[in-house]
Amino acid sequence: MTSSTIDPEVRTAFAEAEAALDRGAPEAALPHLSYLEGRVPEDPELALLKAGSHFLSDRPDEAIAVLEAAHARHPGDLGIWVALAGALVTEEGDRPRIEAGLELAARGLKRARKTKAAGPELALLQILGTGHNTLGESRAALAALDAALALDPEHPDTRLERALALFELCRFDEAASAMEALGRDLPDEPWVHHTLGLIAERRGDHAAARTAFDRAHQLDPDAFPRAIELGEDAFDAAVQDALDRLPDFAQEALENTPVAVEPLPSDEDLLSADPPLSPTILGLFRGQALPHRELMNPTDHFPATVLLYQKNLERFARTREELLEQIGITVLHEVGHLLGLDEDDLAARGLE
Repeated sequence: MTSSTIDPEVRTAFAEAEAALDRGAPEAALPHLSYLEGRVPEDPELALLKAGSHFLSDRPDEAIAVLEAAHARHPGDLGIWVALAGALVTEEGDRPRIEAGLELAARGLKRARKTKAAGPELALLQILGTGHNTLGESRAALAALDAALALDPEHPDTRLERALALFELCRFDEAASAMEALGRDLPDEPWVHHTLGLIAERRGDHAAARTAFDRAHQLDPDAFPRAIELGEDAFDAAVQDALDRLPDFAQEALENTPVAVEPLPSDEDLLSADPPLSPTILGLFRGQALPHRELMNPTDHFPATVLLYQKNLERFARTREELLEQIGITVLHEVGHLLGLDEDDLAARGLE
């Protein structure tokens, strides 16, 4: 039993700090947190509030440090376990942290199931689903999310993550059905409208796609900016300009490999890999890499093409300048595959 359960003044300080954070006012929570630091410095509930204050103040590194210290002091506290794993997997763009969060969540899940702690079990399954989705490991995400929905079939965030995993696995009809159901329950969720727009676009229903994309932008313009639409001729010119500016080694590699532009990746190309490629990929190298060709019979022909996906690139960029830059980066990425580099090699060169 912590001090917060037996001391009225401590309980009041906890309540005031929590209320301030719920209002999104971390500065108003500071006096209460300082008081609690002097009274119950090692209370796990205090660690959760301090971490929440750091997150609201846009200091995720400090929040994670607080939670890591609390986890070291209270290794059996599943509330801290859930908070730390969740904080790590939401660090988008930081793969090592996300992987650490997934490993922590997997260990926490075993403990939650052993102790029959249903709430933490559900939360940790949701964290696993989110983290695997973020890393593009959508099959693992789907397994975790299905297990979470078995515990709480109507949980909206879990349903949304599952629908996103279905989309990434190119199960478009299932994803559309799941998103449409979510749209009835969560009409103001921008991810629902954005994903339905992507599916409508793939189906050739451009009017429905435009309506869905516009709605996602209205709901969250920062997360879903309008696409930078160049038009076919301008996009082709931008691609040619990017090719002209490639380093010599890349231009030499492309001498016998055409660069083609397509609106979107085909189902055939997406399903050529196992697991499927993401429908939002920016480009693709199709064919045999040069080092592999050298090992083959020189009379055999292995046609190769670098493909760029115009709509995905236009949606990826926030400005025309960023779009032009990303075209060049994408071409270099696919040239890397032409030269025999894998995704880890390309990531190490800053071309992920």
